[in-house]
Amino acid sequence: MRSSRSVADPLEPGPKGFAHRGLHYGAGFPENSLIAFAGALEMGAGIECDLRLTRDDHVVVFHDKDAMRLCASPMRIGTSSLAELGRLRLGDGPIPTLESLLKLVDGRAPLLLEVKVDGDIWRWAPALKRALADYRGAFGVMSFDPRVSRLMKTNLPEVRRGLVVRDRLPAWKRYWAMWLADPQFLAVETAALGKAWVERARRRMPVYSWTVRSQELRRKAEVHADAAIWEGDGRP
Repeated sequence: MRSSRSVADPLEPGPKGFAHRGLHYGAGFPENSLIAFAGALEMGAGIECDLRLTRDDHVVVFHDKDAMRLCASPMRIGTSSLAELGRLRLGDGPIPTLESLLKLVDGRAPLLLEVKVDGDIWRWAPALKRALADYRGAFGVMSFDPRVSRLMKTNLPEVRRGLVVRDRLPAWKRYWAMWLADPQFLAVETAALGKAWVERARRRMPVYSWTVRSQELRRKAEVHADAAIWEGDGRP
């Protein structure tokens, strides 16, 4: 039986959920690349992606602290300028900026933007304010770090804010993080689905679940979450 659903969700992605780092597979469609995001748009899914801040305060769409895994370069995102990162290749294209992602999506799908904090917490609010200023599509900003949500509430109150929560987080830390973040949505690990604290939270706000990588997990998310954040075999 489906668990209790929260109130109406302005980021509702529909039955296909959110494509985790875009619709990525193989070397030709790398994670967090514009071609992976275009693939997600083509199939009618929402998009989840990761954001990092460059040395010169540009927001780029990238998961790791350094570019070794995806670009075969030891260059660190947070200590490199946008121009320096522009020399790297992510598949057949550059590392996307947040602005290039927003231009591509253009309001056609809801976005979950996950901020990766790397000792740069206080630089995020002005950087996001600049990057998101003219965008009119549906999006939410989320992070494992509850301070990001608090900064959104204080500095960009019009932005929908969320908290990403690991299942193994101790209950007292989760309580503290929820209090500090004051989120409007949660993104919880699949292992937490069905647990009492998730069910309680879902009665107050939308709950999404990551990372759904199988049809079994997808069926579980359909019962216990408002949307799946999926990749690979978890696709709809």
